[in-house]
Amino acid sequence: MKILVTGGAGFLGSHLIDRLMEQGHEVLCLDNYFTGTKQNIDGWIGHHRFELIRHDVTEPIRLECDRIYHLACPASPVHYQYNPVKTIKTNVMGTLNMLGLAKRVKARFLLASTSEVYGDPDVHPQPEEYRGNVNTIGIRSCYDEGKRVAETLAFDYHRQNGVDIRVMRIFNTYGPRMLENDGRVVSNFIAQALKGIPLTVYGDGSQTRSFCYVSDLIEGMMRLMENDEHLGPVNIGNPGEYTILQLAETIQKTIDPDAEIVFEPLPQDDPKQRQPDITRAKNWLDWEPTVDLKNGLEKTIADFRARVQV
Repeated sequence: MKILVTGGAGFLGSHLIDRLMEQGHEVLCLDNYFTGTKQNIDGWIGHHRFELIRHDVTEPIRLECDRIYHLACPASPVHYQYNPVKTIKTNVMGTLNMLGLAKRVKARFLLASTSEVYGDPDVHPQPEEYRGNVNTIGIRSCYDEGKRVAETLAFDYHRQNGVDIRVMRIFNTYGPRMLENDGRVVSNFIAQALKGIPLTVYGDGSQTRSFCYVSDLIEGMMRLMENDEHLGPVNIGNPGEYTILQLAETIQKTIDPDAEIVFEPLPQDDPKQRQPDITRAKNWLDWEPTVDLKNGLEKTIADFRARVQV
């Protein structure tokens, strides 16, 4: 098939492109390099089935394809809060443009949504039926509300125009090619430990997250795209729940047992708990994660050691 990946030079997009190219598809990669980098897709540049297009999804584009994986949007607080207006424009106008393209060329469309649609949840773990607890005027709302609107648009294009959609809600994902400065907790801790800087834990570290290794996430994404029964939304994430302090201590022991851990105030609207209910993914897609945190962190740390300037 001819497959379009928006945000294809980013962390998740580049891993998805690796899988699609290995399967023999023709792949179009769209990216404006806000958080993506050409290094992530270096291995495919010049391949006869791969095309790289520098493009911002907030502007329309005309091309032909059979599938659209819509991943374009900065996904870490540091980046999406840097230019919040641009973030919400990417989520709303970018999704509108890609859904319009899907409608015109009759392509199947997958939206990479997020667990952030649940906000700071008062239901735990979070099933897809839970409608969330989002602060509409908070500093994270450009991303949280942007993705909620993107989901709305996807389902309205499906109901009104018959667009064939899939919606996945991505929980914390980690692995090789994460940006060291993206402000996400796994990359923060690894980069700090490698550089001999104290590991920064916000709050008392009792808040929880669930960490899914990137290869598991991409497998779930591709299964959702190619299932013919269910539109979603579907949670894709690892239900193993860890406190932030546990994660910091695990990385500390792996890289530098003498590293210091320091505590800073908790940022506004930082969720206290985050854990996916993956019953739908298991039942609909026969999917569940296979890489445990220890093995996934070892692979991620090895990648960071090769890239991070110590």
